[in-house]
Amino acid sequence: MTDKTAARIAVIADTSLQRHVLQQALTGSGYQVVMNSDPARLDQATLSACETDLWLVDLAQSDDSPLIDNLMENAVVPVLFGEGHAPERHSENYPRWERRLFGKLKKLVGDPSQAVGPSLEALLAEAQRPSRLDLPAVLADTPLVAGEPARQVWLLAASLGGPAAVKAFLDALPGGLPIGFVYAQHIAASFESSLPQAVGRHSQWHVNPARHGDAVRCGEVVVVPISHELGFNDDGQMQVAERGWPEPYSPSIDQMMLNLAQHFAALSGVIAFSGMGSDGSAAAAYVRRQGGLIWTQRADSCACPSMPDSLREGGYSSFSGDPRELAGALVNHLAEQCR
Repeated sequence: MTDKTAARIAVIADTSLQRHVLQQALTGSGYQVVMNSDPARLDQATLSACETDLWLVDLAQSDDSPLIDNLMENAVVPVLFGEGHAPERHSENYPRWERRLFGKLKKLVGDPSQAVGPSLEALLAEAQRPSRLDLPAVLADTPLVAGEPARQVWLLAASLGGPAAVKAFLDALPGGLPIGFVYAQHIAASFESSLPQAVGRHSQWHVNPARHGDAVRCGEVVVVPISHELGFNDDGQMQVAERGWPEPYSPSIDQMMLNLAQHFAALSGVIAFSGMGSDGSAAAAYVRRQGGLIWTQRADSCACPSMPDSLREGGYSSFSGDPRELAGALVNHLAEQCR
C-alpha cells in the first residue's frame, strides 16, 4: 500500500532479479518506488528528471559506471549502496537482508509504519458497536475468574493497517475466554498512549500498557512497549527491559515472538495482521518448534498484506481469515481445548 507521504525511492540495479526483489521489498515495507532501472538503460537526462527522496544503487556486475559516478557527485538526496545480492524471498537469509536494508532506509528517509497514526483518529471517532460472537456453552460453563493470570498467551502482531484489523478482531471476540494477549504494533511513539483506547473502546477486552513484574491476565490485551523490550521471567511475569528492541523495528515482532514462545511454548500463538515488511518471519520456525500456532490475516482483508503474506509463503501459517473469522477460529480452538 502506498500513500502520498511515503518516501520515494529510485532503484538502479543491473540484474532483473535484483530489481524484482528490491521492488517487492520496498513496496512491501511501505516505500514508493519511483524508478527501477538497469543503469545501461539510463541517461543523464532521465536521472536529472527523476524526483526521489533517495537513490538505491545495487550493482552486481558493473562496479565502474560513469553514470553512477556522476550521480554520486551531483545528487541532492542520499545515495545508498544496497546490501548486495538479494536472497530468495523464501530463504532463511531474506529477513536478515531485509532488516539491514530497512534499518538503513529508516535512518535516511524515515519509517513508513509511522503513518499508522492518522488511522487511530478514525477509530477513535467510530461510533458503531459491531456484533460480537457468542461464547460457546463449554466455555461459558467453565468457571473463569476474569483477571487471573493467563496460562495461555497469544501475540497480536501488526504494522500498517493493523489498528483497524486488531480492533475488528477484538470487537468480535467475546469476553470470558481463558486467554490473554500481548499486542505488538509498529507505530510512532507519539501515538502509543492513544492505541489502547482506539482498539479497545467497543470490545469486552481490557487493553492496558505493560506492567513490569505482573502477569498477563485473562481478558486483557497488553500493549507491547515501543521503546523497551518485553520479556517474561520463569514465573511468567512481564519483564520490561531497560534496553530497546533490536534494530530496525520498534517493537520487534520477531523478538517478541521469541520471548513469548520461549516461556509459553505450546500455550502460545501468533496472529499476524495487516502490515509491511517481513517482521516475524525470522522467528516463525522457532515458534512452531515450541508448539505454538501461527495464524494470519487473509490478504484481501489487509490494508497491507506483506507481513502476513511472508509468513504464509514461508509455510508457517496454519490458518488465514479476515479479523472476524480469526476471532471465530480462536473461540472454536479454545472450546476444543476445554472439551
